[in-house]
Amino acid sequence: MRVRHKPWASDFIAEHSQYAIANPEQYKGKWNEVFGNNNPIHIEVGTGKGQFLTGMSVQNPEINYIGIELFDSVIVTALQKVVDLELPNMKLLNVNAKDLTEYFDANEIDRVYLNFSDPWPKPRHSKRRLTFKSFLALYEKILVKGGEIHFKTDNQGLFEFSLISFSEYGLKLKFLSLDLHNSDFEGNIMTEYEEKFSEKGQRIYRVEAKYMNEIK
Repeated sequence: MRVRHKPWASDFIAEHSQYAIANPEQYKGKWNEVFGNNNPIHIEVGTGKGQFLTGMSVQNPEINYIGIELFDSVIVTALQKVVDLELPNMKLLNVNAKDLTEYFDANEIDRVYLNFSDPWPKPRHSKRRLTFKSFLALYEKILVKGGEIHFKTDNQGLFEFSLISFSEYGLKLKFLSLDLHNSDFEGNIMTEYEEKFSEKGQRIYRVEAKYMNEIK
C-alpha cells in the first residue's frame, strides 16, 4: 500500500486524544474504563481509512470498537470520520499490531476483524501475513475464551492460506463464503477496498474462525 504523507496528521491526531488514544499501554486491562461501560470490545487490525469500523460503530452502539493502524497518514482519515460522527464507542490506536499484548490484557477483547490485509504473496514473506500462526497465537492471548476472528479478503491465495492456517491452529471455521456479495449474509459493512474490488466484479471471500479454548 502506497501511503501519501500528510504532514498535518500527527497534529490532528494529538488534537483529538479522546478518540486517538496516546500511550495506549497505560490502559492495558482498563479499556472498559476508557469507554465507561462493560460492553464487549472488538478490534480491527489494519483499520485503514476507517469506513468498516465507523460503520460497525454506528450499526452496533452496544459494542465498543478499537481500530489498529500503523500509518498516521492513513489512520487520520479514520479519525476524521470518528470526529465527524462523534462516536462514543470507537477509539483508534496508531500502533503496530505485533505489539497487541502490550496494549490489551488476557480475555479483554471479544473479537478480532481482519479486512483486506496485505497478502504478502511471496512464500518467504508468509510470516508477515496477519493470519500466520504467530499472529493467531497473539490474538489468542488477548481474546476471551472462545473468541473469534472475522476475516474478509479479495485475494484467493491469502484466503486459502488463511483457511489452512486457521484449521491447523485448531480454530473452528463457520459462516464461510466464497462469494460474500452473492450470499445470504446480512449486515455486511464494506471497507473502501471492498467497494473498489466489488465494483470491478471481483469475488469477496469471508470466514469466521472461532478459538476452541473455552475450557482452558
